[in-house]
Amino acid sequence: MGRMTTRRPARAISVAAFAVPVALLLAGCSGGGGGAGPSSTPSATAGVVGQRVAQTCAELVPQSTFSVYGEQFTLDTSAEPSRGSAAARIAQQRGRVCVFAAAGKPSETITLAVAHLPEKSLTDLKDALFEQGGSVPTYTVEGYFALHDNTGRADAFADPYWITTSSTLFTEPGTAQPVVDAARAALGPSASATPAG
Repeated sequence: MGRMTTRRPARAISVAAFAVPVALLLAGCSGGGGGAGPSSTPSATAGVVGQRVAQTCAELVPQSTFSVYGEQFTLDTSAEPSRGSAAARIAQQRGRVCVFAAAGKPSETITLAVAHLPEKSLTDLKDALFEQGGSVPTYTVEGYFALHDNTGRADAFADPYWITTSSTLFTEPGTAQPVVDAARAALGPSASATPAG
């Protein structure tokens, strides 16, 4: 709890939306996925600072994770993240983006995205999210949760990884935790903390 108060407010970024700090680390990088940005730039890779995430979607979120939601979920390989979303920007950073759809309700989805980023980019993201509030100590790493337009979004920083997941099923931090925990565990010992309890 005390550790959250040590985040330096002087480093705060103006945050109209979660995508703002991500856009900063993507300076010079627009496009990808059919022109996701409103303006084009000479190089689509100029702002790519992320490393490829080796783990597959099945490794990041095993099927057993979904049992808590009372639905069977399958990976939708044709799905693309919403334009301008955190997941879309993570895709531009060579991250892993997974969209899982409920078997009986294809419109009910869980999106998970993971980026492997340099320390400076992670710090900027953490500072921006810290300023917005919504800190979640139970994620065992620095984490945040917000609910907008009936969609919950959880962000967790298992350095050097940024994990973000969103779904209409996520109504509070605890409902996103199974996905956050599964991804954190799959990313390896360097990205894991000892679970509380």
